[in-house]
Amino acid sequence: MKKIVLFVAAALSFSFANAQSGPRIGLKAGVTYSNLSGDLENEDLYKNKFGFVGGLTANFDLSGDGFLSLQPELLYSQKGYQYSDEKFTVGGTDYKIKGDVNYSYLDLPVLLRVNAGGLFFEAGPQLSYLLSVKDNSEFKVNDESYESTERYNKDDFSELEIGYAAGVGYQLNNGLSLGVRYNGGISSLAKEDEDELTNARHSVVMATIGFTFPRK
Repeated sequence: MKKIVLFVAAALSFSFANAQSGPRIGLKAGVTYSNLSGDLENEDLYKNKFGFVGGLTANFDLSGDGFLSLQPELLYSQKGYQYSDEKFTVGGTDYKIKGDVNYSYLDLPVLLRVNAGGLFFEAGPQLSYLLSVKDNSEFKVNDESYESTERYNKDDFSELEIGYAAGVGYQLNNGLSLGVRYNGGISSLAKEDEDELTNARHSVVMATIGFTFPRK
């Protein structure tokens, strides 16, 4: 968490040093559509899932005319995957799993934004802190069915995720905006080398609606 605080402080210091005026504060919320990417042995087991994203935004004008700005955000986001509802066999035993695994994160993207009229393009790095991991699943082993809700120990996962974000959107003069963004992870999801998720990264598409408050 200390690293996150330092990262936030550095990003905001850079913003204040380069901004032509004070920031415009905003809110945003929307949906995520996520899965895992990377070198996975059982890739067919993981399917896309929906989740929630929402939080605070701040936009700093860097060029003086609004064309170029810096936008740090602090977002709560749900990532993860849904189990494929398919049967597979391991060591002569038949398995069938359905449900999903939800990873809750605190995301800090720091995006350089180009504003062309109402249309905007944005891209930049993102640092994410893992809050919790929850598995909601129903599985069948041969002819026996089981239901399970389990919170995984965060110590088995990388608490800090380094990634990137890029997107496009449109903002109206009244402050309302619509945006679509892709988030990709760079760092490994799991810590242990023998874990299949060591080679996994989050892959997330998000669609949001936002509102930026006018400057006083």
